[in-house]
Amino acid sequence: MRTDGSEKTFRPPEATAFNTTHWSVVLNAGDEAAPQANAALAQLCETYWPPLYAFLRRDGHDPANAEDLVQGFFECFLERKYLHDVDRERGRFRSFLLAALRHYVMNERRDARTQRRGGGATQLTFDVPGVAERCEAAAKIEQEPHLIFDRVWAETIMENAARRLRANYSEAEKTQLYETLRVWLATEARPGDYAVAAQTLGVSEGAIAVAVHRLRQNFRRLVRAEVAHTVSSPAEVDEEMRHLLRVLTTS
Repeated sequence: MRTDGSEKTFRPPEATAFNTTHWSVVLNAGDEAAPQANAALAQLCETYWPPLYAFLRRDGHDPANAEDLVQGFFECFLERKYLHDVDRERGRFRSFLLAALRHYVMNERRDARTQRRGGGATQLTFDVPGVAERCEAAAKIEQEPHLIFDRVWAETIMENAARRLRANYSEAEKTQLYETLRVWLATEARPGDYAVAAQTLGVSEGAIAVAVHRLRQNFRRLVRAEVAHTVSSPAEVDEEMRHLLRVLTTS
């Protein structure tokens, strides 16, 4: 099998495909008759609990209470308590989600009756390897809670894109290529690194350079597509990409 990237190519989805976005899932879920609405909402919950959990931890909640609040919030989310009056001039999904969580927490404090985890139909998994640790590390950064939310949100976007990237390479029977080159997604190779990789894969150094370039291009497309799912129009993608970069590069 060739490993230079010339066979079984794939094209990640472009960010201009707005037929199905996180916003369309939310809006369609407001209609209880919409097919597969529950499954789509549950998937959003599983994907985007980390930034909400990190926000609550930085806001002073202990781990158990933060888990309870996130679980309770998403139970309300799945019951569509926040979906019927969503403004179609809705902006960014992350802004909506954080505002809805803040509203939920205020109500819980007012009512003083936070339900313990375990009573809902959908249970979130808080012990995903590496995710909880990443949230706890972010919560220790000396920044305002909403900035911690944005940081973990951005990291979640990147993780989602990286997972899809690996799956795409696997489907194209290029898992070894991906595993060899993925270290250079975010860092530059040191002198001699490409030569070692070329020997491992049985190709030229030039082929490795081309494969790394393609890997980075594919990753950028997937990040952009992931961001596109969280805004309401293609015009907002570039601005949100710039915001994501600022968040990830701000210490």
